[in-house]
Amino acid sequence: VPATLTSSELFSTTTQPQPQPQPPPADAPGPWAVASRLCVTPGQGCGHQGQDEGPLPAPSPPPAMSSSRKDHLGASSSEPLPVIIVGNGPSGICLSYLLSGYTPYMKPDAVHPHPLLQRKLTEAPGVSILDQDLDYLSEGLEGRSQSPVALLFDALLRPDTDFGGNMKSVLTWKHRKEHAIPHVVLGRNLPGGAWHSIEGSMVTLSQGQWMGLPDLEVKDWMQKKRRGLRNSRATAGDIAHYYRDYVVKKGLGHNFVSGAVVTAVEWGTPDPSSCGAQDSSPLFQVSGFLTRNQAQQPFSLWARNVVLATGTFDSPARLGIPGEALPFIHHELSALEAATRVGAVTPASDPVLIIGAGLSAADAVLYARHYNIPVIHAFRRAVDDPGLVFNQLPKMLYPEYHKVHQMMREQSILSPSPYEGYRSLPRHQLLCFKEDCQAVFQDLEGVEKVFGVSLVLVLIGSHPDLSFLPGAGADFAVDPDQPLSAKRNPIDVDPFTYQSTRQEGLYAMGPLAGDNFVRFVQGGALAVASSLLRKETRKPP
Repeated sequence: VPATLTSSELFSTTTQPQPQPQPPPADAPGPWAVASRLCVTPGQGCGHQGQDEGPLPAPSPPPAMSSSRKDHLGASSSEPLPVIIVGNGPSGICLSYLLSGYTPYMKPDAVHPHPLLQRKLTEAPGVSILDQDLDYLSEGLEGRSQSPVALLFDALLRPDTDFGGNMKSVLTWKHRKEHAIPHVVLGRNLPGGAWHSIEGSMVTLSQGQWMGLPDLEVKDWMQKKRRGLRNSRATAGDIAHYYRDYVVKKGLGHNFVSGAVVTAVEWGTPDPSSCGAQDSSPLFQVSGFLTRNQAQQPFSLWARNVVLATGTFDSPARLGIPGEALPFIHHELSALEAATRVGAVTPASDPVLIIGAGLSAADAVLYARHYNIPVIHAFRRAVDDPGLVFNQLPKMLYPEYHKVHQMMREQSILSPSPYEGYRSLPRHQLLCFKEDCQAVFQDLEGVEKVFGVSLVLVLIGSHPDLSFLPGAGADFAVDPDQPLSAKRNPIDVDPFTYQSTRQEGLYAMGPLAGDNFVRFVQGGALAVASSLLRKETRKPP
């Protein structure tokens, strides 16, 4: 008989942020009020489904538990959860807020500057945004996102921000317990996700006000913390703290499980006569393990809906060249930070080789320059390529990135050094790495060049890690024949529900669905919450 964790045991495995989370409101349903079982499952939890093992079998419905195994909220744990959210970054946090019963309404006296949207909003006074037709409301909106619902929610939260205005949100928030849907949010890190893995002093690309979540502006939070924005932007450390604090202040902590690694998501249509089967909708089984005291505790959860909100920072992109697995080759900026702290890399060392022409590579250059560490910066594009992100950023807002771009343009290995300790290798192809800490390049003329280095950072982007899905999620992409990519080939979702076009009950949001900025991922949360609320309304008693 497999050992079974109670809900209280599950949540004791998480490391909650300081200060300790406040208890949830009395009327807030815990995720285990209609709880799925959490159990050790022999043969599951830590392995991945093989790529050639054929289709996954439909999971059997969870067996009923004895009356002695009722959870602490008094509900039988044989019932599947309505929703499991995989990922606890900004997308998952925002969705948890909406699913906890916090409901947006148009302020009675507010006037939106977009006349068409204002007219539509006045047609349904007193009706929550979640209960309105998102397709109709978002029609005609334009902006910096391809998602109509993302543009809608952003326009409601920040009405004139793209025109340089500071107009307050036209929304007011009410807590409606009848709108709350029990759910659980699984994440590897503390709430905030990958933001806790970014070097804290790094400044965000987006303006600080665009990093905020509903009903708690970043600038107001920072004022209370006696912190300030830097050129209208915040540090990554402040934003990570803000997201963690948001979960505490909004009373969402009881929905979050940190240290949870999902290794498999399976589904099938249960037998209508089985326990937990209320209709012919699919039933999902989410398996993985919890990290507790350096030990791994396997788990298995059941749910009627699964939301993928894992972001894209799980799997750094690789060059795929000989020697990339050598120990001095790294794919994260944190490796340079660690080497600097322990003195493994110093101003007297051989240069650090930084590969890439995006913002992560620029951050690494800035970090190395701050500590006077010599740098060789190599990239395949020309410095004036319009596709380079530097050529798309306003100089006034991003002076440090434009400084790196200037260095890339003015300095090359063939010219006198205007920037001591920095060398630029534009339009160079990296051929291989050698065990004696050498990197071999080829330029446009086919000439090979060899450089001795102390450490290599390959910062050429990242891919989402959906290895817990059949086929690593490729079948759900817009083009199933191409690799899944947040920018070029995201998961194919309905634009007004964010439900997968290929699997009922499976949702994707944030970068997985093509929304790559925090200000726009919240629209995905609005679409998912609206869809799930409609499902709950239609569910038979």
